Amino acid sequence: MSLAISPALRDALEGWLTHLRALDGAAANTAEAYRADVGGFLAFLGQHQGGSAGTNSLHDLAPTDMRAWMAHERQRGIASRSLARELSAVKSFLRWLSDREGFDATAVLSARAPSFQRKLPRPLDEDAARAVIAAVETQARDDWQGARDAAVVTLLYGCGLRISEALGLTGAAHPLPEMLRVLGKGGKERLVPVLPAARAAVARYVALCPIPPAPGGPLFLGARGGALSRRQVAKAMEQARMALGLPASATPHALRHSFATHLLSAGGDLRAIQELLGHASLSTTQAYTAVDTARLMEVYARAHPRA
Repeated sequence: MSLAISPALRDALEGWLTHLRALDGAAANTAEAYRADVGGFLAFLGQHQGGSAGTNSLHDLAPTDMRAWMAHERQRGIASRSLARELSAVKSFLRWLSDREGFDATAVLSARAPSFQRKLPRPLDEDAARAVIAAVETQARDDWQGARDAAVVTLLYGCGLRISEALGLTGAAHPLPEMLRVLGKGGKERLVPVLPAARAAVARYVALCPIPPAPGGPLFLGARGGALSRRQVAKAMEQARMALGLPASATPHALRHSFATHLLSAGGDLRAIQELLGHASLSTTQAYTAVDTARLMEVYARAHPRA
């Protein structure tokens, strides 16, 4: 994307992104999303102010400038949730730049994000989660592929791994230890307890796999010996979902949601669940309290006697 901004401001944008990667551990995809969000804002300013945007143009931003940009984004069809994300990126950039250059960024930092309805995670109940694990194993073409698919979804549900984290495991992880070191978003590591069922599932897959996973290669292999893809796991889940009559929300990521929700329902500590999931912010984990409350109200509505 070609941006109508000065070389100095372009350098500032790159400096901020480097800061995010180096100090905050931002993943490459996250940094690119921020580049697009802030770049779009700067490009708008160049047009809005009738010239090339430079660092000095950011020193005197007014609330009217922010409102004009947000109105422009809404006219482009940007949803409230996406606009709130863009504004968060712009605020982060301006906060960093104002600290470096010593100007007042109050006009940007005080801009209010549009309100939106947060989507609650949609977990499976415990019986459905177990049924999915059984289904993906029996529906596969070969026994070793069925064992592989069952091992992957067992890690998602039993350990709360992201699909990228499960598929990122190497052959060196086998046999799985009681505490597994997982590389999560932004290169952040965490330790996750591994249930005996998960260790057994992975061991069975490795025993049946016709190509033993190499220590430095992927643990989970595709039919041709390469790394198992996210799409293949999603397809296995889709087939299981249709066979079991589960909703479209029953995706691989829903198993991670199920892990968190079932722990919370059993009395798990929210901070501990945050650590197990690898959430940077507790507010992300708190979404599961809303899910638990929503389920409680559903039970109440069905069971409470009415006059």
